Amino acid sequence: MRHFASTSLAPTALFLIALTVATTQPTQAQTYKVIYNFTGGGDGATPWAGVTLDKAGNLYGTTYYGGGGPCNDGYGIRCGTVFQLAHNRSGWTFNPLYEFTGNNDGAYPAASVIFGPDGTLYGTTSGGIGYGTVFNLRPSGPPCRSALCPGTESVLYRFAGGIFGEFPFLGDLVFDQAGNLYGTTIEGGSNGQGVVYELSPSAGGWTESVLYNMNAGTSGNFPYSGVIFDSAGNLYGTATMGGAYNYGAVYQLTPSGTGWTENTIYSFQGAGDGKIPIGGLIIDSLDNLYGTTAAVPGATVFELTPSNATWTFKVLYTFSANPNQGPDDGPNDRLFMDAAGNLYGTAYGEGAYSRGSVFKLTPSAGGWTFTGLHDFSGSDGAYPIGGVVQDTDGNIYGTTSGGGAFGNGVVFEITP
Repeated sequence: MRHFASTSLAPTALFLIALTVATTQPTQAQTYKVIYNFTGGGDGATPWAGVTLDKAGNLYGTTYYGGGGPCNDGYGIRCGTVFQLAHNRSGWTFNPLYEFTGNNDGAYPAASVIFGPDGTLYGTTSGGIGYGTVFNLRPSGPPCRSALCPGTESVLYRFAGGIFGEFPFLGDLVFDQAGNLYGTTIEGGSNGQGVVYELSPSAGGWTESVLYNMNAGTSGNFPYSGVIFDSAGNLYGTATMGGAYNYGAVYQLTPSGTGWTENTIYSFQGAGDGKIPIGGLIIDSLDNLYGTTAAVPGATVFELTPSNATWTFKVLYTFSANPNQGPDDGPNDRLFMDAAGNLYGTAYGEGAYSRGSVFKLTPSAGGWTFTGLHDFSGSDGAYPIGGVVQDTDGNIYGTTSGGGAFGNGVVFEITP
């Protein structure tokens, strides 16, 4: 199971848990390969987030622990890293881009890095001195004549705590068309239950605006995932708890002349629909939303379809119960949708060995067909927290937080 660097990063236990609407197929013949085993040294350990692809097919990611030395935050644990896996003719070359120190640069990056409009990397740290950071990582200047080419990290914003939010966590950042950044924190705000925030570039720096203070009774609280935009500029996200039944919720934020208006579009009831949506949402070209719930037994994959200012909720798949599972062993991150409309994801403790799995959902005949792509056994990786991505050749890439040759997690590839 997952471990937090400090108890302040786990404001409440995730009492994670939900039906079957899809056909289940056996594990499909795939070619699974570990392309990197984390040693727990300077390369990092325990990647909680998935990986990000660039146009050349290189992979970028973060590790929650590991790095060059003890973390300067009082816990003595190594603070985490940002890494690259460069794709070349002979395979993959690992390049450590940055090792966090726990000083002003932050520590414990739990979310993925993303590419900004300027082509550089942006991400968050969940700890360090203070209440987490938003950072930018620029590649080393050319020419780079070795396999090890670290980048230059700069902190764009350091969370002050209190009403400004505390601890950005698993949720990825997102840019709007004007170059502003959006994200969430799992604590802080006027209710102490997390915020949705915007960072705007201003006078050579970045200014934070709190767009919404999470509220357990309405929108839900503790938003572990980030937010996404629809085609009209509305924001959507999930809250792990709270809502009408205290099992989590899906919320919408609509911009107006005076700020942002919150609308809770679905509250999980824990009665076949699932509980505790840790992972975030994705959106298709018709503005349909797709997400997951993590609580077992009965973790789900779901769809929310808009129609005339209302939303229709549908369970696409329910994971079977497993007596060896922990409480949050369903999917822990957002899904990935390919060009054909197939959905891909990971489940933290599902699969034949209860160490996690990679799965695919294919739309067919008005329903969805479930295919298991890989069940982790331990030596090949274990306990995936992050989701997956797919390249133009249909290869799937992701991470596990544990297992592998050194027990510190892996980066994997599944080839169709």
